[in-house]
Amino acid sequence: MKNYVIGLDYGTDSVRAVLVDTGSGEELATDTFYYPRWQEKKYCNSASNQFRQNPADHIEGLEKTIKGVLAKTKIDGAAVKGICIDTTGSSPIAVTKKGTPLAFEEGFKENPNAMMVLWKDHTAIHEANEINELARNWGGEDYTKYEGGIYSSEWFWAKIAHVIREDEAVKDAAYSWMEHCDLMTFMLIENQDLPSFKRSRCAAGHKAMWHESWGGLPSKDFLNQLDPYLGELRDRLYTETYTSDEVAGNLSAAWADKLGLSTDCVIAVGTFDAHSGAVGAKIDKHTLVRVMGTSTCDIIVSEQENVGDKTVRGICGQVDGSVIPKMIGLEAGQSAFGDVLAWFKDVLNWPLENLVFNSDIISEEQKEKLKDEIDKDFIKKLSKAAEAIPLSESIPIALDWINGRRTPDANQELKSAITKLSLGSKAPHIFKALINAICFGSKQIVDRFEEEGVKINSVIGIGGVARKSPFIMQTLANVLNMPIKVASSDEAPALGAAVYAAVAAGIYPNVIEASKKLGSDFEAEYHPETEALETYASLMEEYKELGAFVENNINRKSTVNEL
Repeated sequence: MKNYVIGLDYGTDSVRAVLVDTGSGEELATDTFYYPRWQEKKYCNSASNQFRQNPADHIEGLEKTIKGVLAKTKIDGAAVKGICIDTTGSSPIAVTKKGTPLAFEEGFKENPNAMMVLWKDHTAIHEANEINELARNWGGEDYTKYEGGIYSSEWFWAKIAHVIREDEAVKDAAYSWMEHCDLMTFMLIENQDLPSFKRSRCAAGHKAMWHESWGGLPSKDFLNQLDPYLGELRDRLYTETYTSDEVAGNLSAAWADKLGLSTDCVIAVGTFDAHSGAVGAKIDKHTLVRVMGTSTCDIIVSEQENVGDKTVRGICGQVDGSVIPKMIGLEAGQSAFGDVLAWFKDVLNWPLENLVFNSDIISEEQKEKLKDEIDKDFIKKLSKAAEAIPLSESIPIALDWINGRRTPDANQELKSAITKLSLGSKAPHIFKALINAICFGSKQIVDRFEEEGVKINSVIGIGGVARKSPFIMQTLANVLNMPIKVASSDEAPALGAAVYAAVAAGIYPNVIEASKKLGSDFEAEYHPETEALETYASLMEEYKELGAFVENNINRKSTVNEL
């Protein structure tokens, strides 16, 4: 009898399931569910960087996508031996003593503060600054040192501190908090006991300042100085964490009946999408895996003896076992990558949305056809025009900080900027400047790793941007001056989750062996173009100069004015 596993990948806009044959490694079926409440922009306020999601979207998506892959393949549900869930992060949510999302309780069903606080929510900048100030000056352990030395507003403690200070009702009603990947895993298992539930090593180590050397989470003394609630909360969280090749529990009878699966199906410990994506792309030592979507996450693994007690400055953490058990996982990334280009598309779309599509001159049918054509060709035609601009032609210089800077050296207060605009700067010139900017931001990350002694020999790109934009990938190869391979699977994070599930189910002995068999192949490789290297190196220096000016002058003035 054949065995199968399912990987569930919760992204920013949708959840995707992939069903994998553990013998052949074939991806038999995929299914996608777009979050309906999120599409309505409920619980969000982009002007204040508030981005929240209702867990009902995630539960509906889980049921729909798992049933979808089973219906497409018509396999016997009893043959599905394991499931693993990956999510964005840090994306915490308040829960009751039973582990139920507070958003499902009476009085909180439409409260944004009771919803999941999505990774890209930056409302906790002030709280992150407090954490950083305290960590450096309180006289005890610097709990940020394995987080790159800077705690981010995108992460667990800062977000919780912000919500409980803003909303007394949520503070009083929230028994505990869970990362999204932990919540979804907990919901699926039979024996639901919150205190003994196996929390994700990946989530805790990279976002919650968990580390073995100080016995788990930051001390109560430290947390109490931030807010007494956080000190009390520590007792209701966890001490131990677990890697995603381990079993969190078996599928509950209720969910087995609902999904058409068996209670023999094991549920692996949850993880984050970038880390499972690296596994799905067959990550190896000295290889940087770039998960390239709305933002990027950059993942490297290293043997413990190579990293030791050394801490890498300005990244998003280094955690034993967060990617591959018994290896150190190191994470960096950009707060906006595809989002930079999406922002520019929205800017250019404004006259279309407000003039053309509101016009009475064309019919509704024509409007719909025009919208479809624009969506299909917009980025493609801009890319073609930008690619045709000679290297010798003057191009504006832009910064990729349109959603702040994640790494190196997290600072979510930073804003983007563009310089060297002229009357000759057309839409393709600005578009090319933005593509250069996201590639220059990537180069800053690579340089930081190498400055800190983390060797990078090759790069693997995964995600929609990597597969759909040869122009961006070639530019990136030129900027990094190293070859880049592109994973052929559209679902590398879900595929990596399936790898973890196969190990947890006992089908493979370890993650490395499972990823060799189940991981994605590669469909393209981009090599640096010798004739372009000098030009991009020069533009990179201009990018650095602009970044230093904005950070040291404009950003500093803005902060002073806000104070």
